Amino acid sequence: MSGVEAPLSRAVLDQAVQVLGSVLSFRQPADGVLSRHFREHRRLGQRDRAFIAEGVYGVVRRLRWLRRLAGHHATPRQLLLTWLVRGEGMSLRRLHEVLKPPEREWLAEIRSRLITDETLGERCDMPDWLVERLLPTFGEAGLLSLARSLNRPAPLDLRINPLRADRTSVREALAADGLLADECRYSPLALRLGQKPALARHPLFVEGKIEVQDEGSQLLAMLVAPRRGELVVDFCAGAGGKTLHLGALMKNTGRLYAYDVSERRLARLKPRLSRAGLSNVHPVVIAGENDARIKRLAGKADRVLVDAPCSGLGTLRRNPDLKWRNTPQSIAELVDKQAAILAAAARLPKPGGRLIYATCSLLREENDAIVDAFLAENPAYRERSAEDLLKEQGVAIDCDTRLRLQPDRHECDGFFAAVLERCMD
Repeated sequence: MSGVEAPLSRAVLDQAVQVLGSVLSFRQPADGVLSRHFREHRRLGQRDRAFIAEGVYGVVRRLRWLRRLAGHHATPRQLLLTWLVRGEGMSLRRLHEVLKPPEREWLAEIRSRLITDETLGERCDMPDWLVERLLPTFGEAGLLSLARSLNRPAPLDLRINPLRADRTSVREALAADGLLADECRYSPLALRLGQKPALARHPLFVEGKIEVQDEGSQLLAMLVAPRRGELVVDFCAGAGGKTLHLGALMKNTGRLYAYDVSERRLARLKPRLSRAGLSNVHPVVIAGENDARIKRLAGKADRVLVDAPCSGLGTLRRNPDLKWRNTPQSIAELVDKQAAILAAAARLPKPGGRLIYATCSLLREENDAIVDAFLAENPAYRERSAEDLLKEQGVAIDCDTRLRLQPDRHECDGFFAAVLERCMD
């Protein structure tokens, strides 16, 4: 009936609690836990899947706040119920049938409970060690602004494949299907949807006209600025989102090598290449940054993108569990790996060629510290202004020499990039 809330299903709530319990162990990525659960429960409808996913991510985003409300030893069920009542504003009437009598009284009290004397970490909903690392860079007011944006779900951004479509025609086709999309602020190939529909079977996706890709990620490929006929290397290609963009910017000419240590990730790239109409991409599985197949390209590449393995802390809107799964120890291990990868990739550009170092991290030790140390040890490289290079691509963004993107300022994921050019001999 119109205006009446449907009661919550006990079975779906129980499934959400089960998934949340697995996620809160932080032994596996949250998206992987959810994907596995949905594969095992294929009969779940779209609405029930959305309830489970949004409930789990809501708790993970606001975990410190919820533990202050529900108690530091609250169970996954108590945390989820607290999120539904305080985070989602769900009425106790809708929850009535799934609650035990003591829970009804407890939740009624939770609804009006106030929290005072919050620490900065609790206000940011971040672990204290992370607050300590970010505070010198952002300051208290800046960190609170950043945290608020990171603790909200990300919108759905699309990238137009310029080999198959243009932004205007895609936008019109989406509108014809009732999907409203706005042009993004910076990338000329980006559209932002007001909803989050399933797109895997949409004709635009099937025909390779669109890809799902955050606008900030699109700016990284534009910063590489590959040209027709060049030899380009995507040094840490992963599943290939930026590889696809680079190949399209090269107009499907030249040679684009997609390196990665994971055969499974590169295998996912191959059908994407076919759908996008790209034949200039060569996926190569490597054993590590010193693989002999990499050394064959030493001094030959026009452009090399190092989208380095990192903490992913700039993507907390999409992957909120990363703030709880990362530790100071894991960051230290990543920093060593990043420095080694950048040093290996630096052998590939020819004189006048460019090396672009990028992460989706917000931490100085993964970003500026890596680049500063590299430049101090490699006088054959000089730094170019990211702002100037993006301006040449028609992207007007105030970022100075190094690109620093953050959701509260740029409405995209948090990214860092520096452009290093090998001096002419």
